[in-house]
Amino acid sequence: MKKMNPFFSPYNTPHGTVPFDQIKLEHYEPAIVEGMAQQKAEIDAIVNNPEAPTFANTIVPYELSGKMLERTTTVFGNQLIANTNDALQELANKLMPMLSEHENDICLNEQLFARIKQVYDNREQEQLNNEQQKLLEDIYIGFTRNGANLNDEQKATFRELTKQLSLLSLQFNNNLLKETNDYQLHLTNADDLKGLPTSSVESAKEAAEEKGLDGWVFTLHSPSFSPFMMYADNRELRKQLYMAYHTRCLHDNEQNNLEVVKQLVNLRMQVAQLLGYDTYADYALERRMAQDQSHVYKLLNDLLVAYTPTARQEVEEMQALAREMEGNDFSFMPWDLPYYAHKLKERKFNLDSEKLRPYLELSKVKEGVFGLATRLYGITFKENKEIPVYHPDVEAYEVYDKDGTYLAVLYTDFHPREGKQGGAWMTSYKNQWMDIQTGENSRPHISLVMNFSKPTKDKPALLTHGEVNTFLHEFGHSLHGMFANTTYESLSGTNVYWDFVELPSQFMENYAVEKEFLHTFARHYKTGELLPDELVQSIIDSQNFNVAYACLRQVSFGLLDMAWYTRQEAFNGDVEAYEHKAWEKAQILPQVDGTCMSVQFSHIFSGGYAAGYYSYKWAEVLDADAFALFKEHGIFDTATATSFRENILSKGGTEHPMTLYKRFRGQEPTIDALLTRNGIKP
Repeated sequence: MKKMNPFFSPYNTPHGTVPFDQIKLEHYEPAIVEGMAQQKAEIDAIVNNPEAPTFANTIVPYELSGKMLERTTTVFGNQLIANTNDALQELANKLMPMLSEHENDICLNEQLFARIKQVYDNREQEQLNNEQQKLLEDIYIGFTRNGANLNDEQKATFRELTKQLSLLSLQFNNNLLKETNDYQLHLTNADDLKGLPTSSVESAKEAAEEKGLDGWVFTLHSPSFSPFMMYADNRELRKQLYMAYHTRCLHDNEQNNLEVVKQLVNLRMQVAQLLGYDTYADYALERRMAQDQSHVYKLLNDLLVAYTPTARQEVEEMQALAREMEGNDFSFMPWDLPYYAHKLKERKFNLDSEKLRPYLELSKVKEGVFGLATRLYGITFKENKEIPVYHPDVEAYEVYDKDGTYLAVLYTDFHPREGKQGGAWMTSYKNQWMDIQTGENSRPHISLVMNFSKPTKDKPALLTHGEVNTFLHEFGHSLHGMFANTTYESLSGTNVYWDFVELPSQFMENYAVEKEFLHTFARHYKTGELLPDELVQSIIDSQNFNVAYACLRQVSFGLLDMAWYTRQEAFNGDVEAYEHKAWEKAQILPQVDGTCMSVQFSHIFSGGYAAGYYSYKWAEVLDADAFALFKEHGIFDTATATSFRENILSKGGTEHPMTLYKRFRGQEPTIDALLTRNGIKP
């Protein structure tokens, strides 16, 4: 069996990439069981070492332990969200408690922690460099934050709580995916399609054909949902689709997440209080740039004060247009916003995202984004069809540094499918690390996963400008992973504070409105015509269109997140009512009864952003400040890019984020650059 299982031996593939073509469902469980056994033996060897604990004989072997387990669970976890099915989800329900128990066995191992603590207490006696000191500190604090200082009774409670959390997080995700996949808006009357662009109608026609239906099918996946909300003239159908989207996991069925939300909130609060914190937010923010609740609320409230007046003006302008078109008694509702926002944007800037699509063909956008990295950092991309992939949609690239040396593998997975979670994300199948004994720099395998508009029978994949923005965002994360250059894997790449991890991604979004960048790739997919200057200017002029409303939307999510995780008492109330109250001061449009964000807010309930959603706005302050330096020296300035790479992208979590940022920028960031970029202040 071991010989037949690809996880049991080094991968015989280009660059040691995952042999997806050989992996079967039945391979995961035995490999995970064996991986846990191997790591247990490695931990036992550390614990039973008769020598006095040192960094070399305790911290380093702990850091290197569990490689087989990590290799297997990385593939398993990534497939669960990018290429899942019922059998894989069923297996996850079986394996997650085992994995949680294994992790607790390590974190709550008293003898192991005693050795780690001894090294930590005696750290002044060892001549450790900055990275070694950071690794030691992270491991020691990681153990204390995972219950190492608890008594036996408390440890038993901790085990049970974390086991429940792992299962509930999985359940939350599975419920949301199923609810999203199960819905379809099936239309057979062509009049219902009025206003919709040809691309949207063609995709809906193909979706219907795939399901063996006449007419057109629209779904809750973004490439289908978003254009319908923006273009469909039929207001009742917009409302219907809006309500379907915003009532996911609220229905009286097995996918209802109301109780799951309560349990997740209460369990996280119990874990935090068991560890000596008042709230889960206090626990989470201790290891963030923000440090505590007061700094998060200051950011959110500062943004509220700065952006609310402009946001009200933006909404009033859309309402005025709606009344002009529909009559003075028109009552503006959330399902109207994308529709009239588009109409207003077109009127003010002569810009319709459908006008841009023909110039944003996916393969050309990819060339443009890759070319931007070449121009800034000198790296190049070469597709290698010999590298196995997990789905026909996926492409694999070798990435080479400016001196021609191999840098990384990059997978791209662009289109939605039923086994794939919605949204967009960067992940890794292998992180970068340094082999201390051989000096070999083990390079990373990074994956970009998105849900862009699919090609149709007659047209290639044509993106919206928003999708280009998303591509740049996730590509920024991938650069953080690919440029990683640290000794230890746990400090490598995106292993940084959550409110710092979005800086490299949001920084890249700045290029989406730069003419010099757009003109490197934006050509009409049929004629080859360059994106006309007037359209480029419309993009630039419209970059701050509804920017204040968008800011308040993000602030509202941050307020909701903090409301759930600053609780000191168990929640047993009405989730919908609590949500409406929590983000009330950031809402400008009426809140719709019977809808709920929390039950589908996977970022904070199953995605690692609990008490951390503010990070997007925190990082936006950083990225605006950072890009201001590029604007000063030139947006393609290689010296500034080299500094950004060396001080931010390659350093991972080896030093405190503010130390790294100041080394690049020469000063701490302020909110001023963001306010200026958004046109809130001159």
